[in-house]
Amino acid sequence: MLTQKEVTMTPSHTRPTDQSGQKDRPNSSAVPALFIGANGLVLRASRFGELTAPIVLLLHGGGQTRQAWSDTAQTLAGAGYCAITLDARGHGESDWCAHGDYSTASLVADLDAVIRTLPTAPIIVGASMGGLTAMLALGEDASLPCSALVLVDVAPRLEQQGVRRIIEFMRRHQDGFDSLEQVRDAIAAYNPHRPPPSDLSGLRKNLRQQNDGRLYWHWDPAFLDHARLPSDTSEGMFERVRLERAARKLSIPVLLIRGYQSDVLSDQGARELLNLVTHAHYVVLNQAGHMVAGDRNTIFTEAVLGFLQASRTPPRNRAASSTFDHGAST
Repeated sequence: MLTQKEVTMTPSHTRPTDQSGQKDRPNSSAVPALFIGANGLVLRASRFGELTAPIVLLLHGGGQTRQAWSDTAQTLAGAGYCAITLDARGHGESDWCAHGDYSTASLVADLDAVIRTLPTAPIIVGASMGGLTAMLALGEDASLPCSALVLVDVAPRLEQQGVRRIIEFMRRHQDGFDSLEQVRDAIAAYNPHRPPPSDLSGLRKNLRQQNDGRLYWHWDPAFLDHARLPSDTSEGMFERVRLERAARKLSIPVLLIRGYQSDVLSDQGARELLNLVTHAHYVVLNQAGHMVAGDRNTIFTEAVLGFLQASRTPPRNRAASSTFDHGAST
C-alpha cells in the first residue's frame, strides 16, 4: 500500500509546453471500441495499445468527451499500457438515453458494466464527473475489480462557486455557436489562464454540427437536468455524504491530482479526502486549473505514470510522508 505523499509539480524549463493551442498529435494508434452500458445503452470508446497490457480506463468530466484524453492515452500506450478512453452516456459518440436518464445511478451502472467486460482489473483515471462516478462505484461495491484509482481535481467536498461556474457555462451556450471563433472565445472566457489555440480545427472534436449549420457541444442537453446547481440547502449531482462513505472504503492505491488554480477542488477539500483515504498520494500541478489534463498535459501524464510505476512496488517506509516543492508558488 502506498503511503501518503504530497507533491507539487511545475513544468521544467526544458519541458515543452502543453497548451490546448498545440496541434493534436495523430490518432493513428486509436482503435474504435464499444461497450454496452446499463439498459443496453451503447458506449463508444477508443483503445490505445493491446489488451494484453495493463489496462488504464480514462473517464472524462461532465460536458467533455473521450477526446480530452487523447494525448495522455497515446503516452500511456507508448509506456506499455493499454489506454481506453470512454465517452460517457450522452457524451461524444455514445448513445443518448431516450429517457434522458443521466443520473448518478446510471453512470455508476454503466461503469460497472464496462469494468466487468474488461479482461483484467483496470487502473481508472477519472476527471471530475468521471472521478466521482469511479469513487462511488468502487467504494460501494467491493467485488468490482480495479487495481488503482487516479482522481483528477475531485473529492467529496467541492467548492460550490466553481461547480456553479461549470454548469452555468454549459447552460449558457445551449443555442450553439455560429463559428469556431465563437467557441474559442467562450472557452477563453471560462478559462482565461489557458492561451487560446492558434489552430481552431482541434475544437471540432468536441462539437457537432446540426442541420441549421450551427455548432453545438457534443453532449445531450438533457444531461443538464441532472447536473444541478449546488447551494447551501441542496446537493449537486453527487451527494457528499455518500461520496465520503464510499471513499472510506477504498483500499486500492489512490492518487489525487489537483490543479493549483482550481476553483472546484480546494486544498482543504483535497486534505479532507486524504483523511478519508489515508494511504492516498496527493499531487498539485502548478499553472493548472480544474481542467488539469488539458492545462498541463505533459506533467499530468508524468504524474500518472509515476504513480502507476510506484504502485507496483511497496514503499520502504510506510510511515514516511514527504513534500516536494519544485518552484511552487505559495
